Amino acid sequence: MSPKVLSNAHLATLAGPDYGLIRDGALVLADGHIRWAGPAADLPAEHAALPRHDMGGRLITPAPIDCHTHLVHGGDRAREFELRLQGASYAEIARAGGGILSTVAATRAASEDDLVASALPRLDALLAEGVTTIEVKSGYGLDHDTELRMLRAARRLATLRPVRILTTYLGAHACPPDTDADAYIDDICIPTLHAAQAQRLVDAVDGFCEGIAFTPAQIARVFDTARALGLPVKLHAEQLAHTGGTALAARYGALSADHVEYATEDDARALAAARTVAVLLPGAFYTLHETQAPPIAAFRAHGVAMALASDCNPGSSPLTSLLLTMNMGCTLFRLTPEEALRGVTVHAAAALGLTDCGRLAPGLRADLAVWDVENPAELAWRIGFNPLHQRWLKGAPC
Repeated sequence: MSPKVLSNAHLATLAGPDYGLIRDGALVLADGHIRWAGPAADLPAEHAALPRHDMGGRLITPAPIDCHTHLVHGGDRAREFELRLQGASYAEIARAGGGILSTVAATRAASEDDLVASALPRLDALLAEGVTTIEVKSGYGLDHDTELRMLRAARRLATLRPVRILTTYLGAHACPPDTDADAYIDDICIPTLHAAQAQRLVDAVDGFCEGIAFTPAQIARVFDTARALGLPVKLHAEQLAHTGGTALAARYGALSADHVEYATEDDARALAAARTVAVLLPGAFYTLHETQAPPIAAFRAHGVAMALASDCNPGSSPLTSLLLTMNMGCTLFRLTPEEALRGVTVHAAAALGLTDCGRLAPGLRADLAVWDVENPAELAWRIGFNPLHQRWLKGAPC
């Protein structure tokens, strides 16, 4: 791809404080990467003769990254939305055979083609807001064949759309009915993880550590297997109660601990020491009418990186807008607009173990979002409004 200069733009580089904002900036792109970023007046002479693309005074940011989704699944759970509004809790619905297990039944009945076809509209909604990198979890199969089918479907999405997909094996999402949890971990979850790795279908390993799911000891067995296979781990932790999941994630050096509504200050210290990202999921908080917010002040005080993600799933967060996620992060969790933008760029990349994106800096991928706004805070301010002008993936508009 031939080198080019993007000029007449404001740059939220996120490479420094105050958004790393450069007014009247320029970017030099070459071979799908950023070669130079800075004030247009300082453009090096060696780049002066390159073809220029006038960006019309728009704002350029790193392309958003959705670092926690359950994008691939069968069926829907609109009926559970009604039940929750009538007073049923998430845990009560799960114990009655709803929740994750109802999606498991629908996903098991779906072919790989079905799963791909149903995921594409959700994927397209995220791409329409500038997203270029998306994590997709399994976890609605809970058997060998369906878990692998979900991962294959997720991989196929990247062949059908210009997007980078990272897959996460979430076999430890729930225990199938009439199955002993320890037997499930040892006889189904762990062997399927071995198969997923052998087939190169998995980039990371996740688990659901909760009273309605698995204990820290059970998740630890899955994490030990992941470690032996050379796979990074992450964890759904402290969403509904404090069960020790965040400490477990930190102990294993997890990429992220996700939800973390019931995390404590000690948990914040542990995450900071482990350099584990706290992934905040306000869509689930909103949908479930939760009242216990993550300990944002403790995370700030101890320097815990905070990412934001949609948690797109059919039950607790049927959300396909990362812009709305940013607004929710500000209004529900009191993040600043800058924290929200960093949460879907710099820190979202870290939550996926990526070091080649998330900022506008030389050497990083030229995954960009060009917005019809002047100030970065506008991205988190509006509700239900998409100011995206253009999405760039590896140095090309798409």
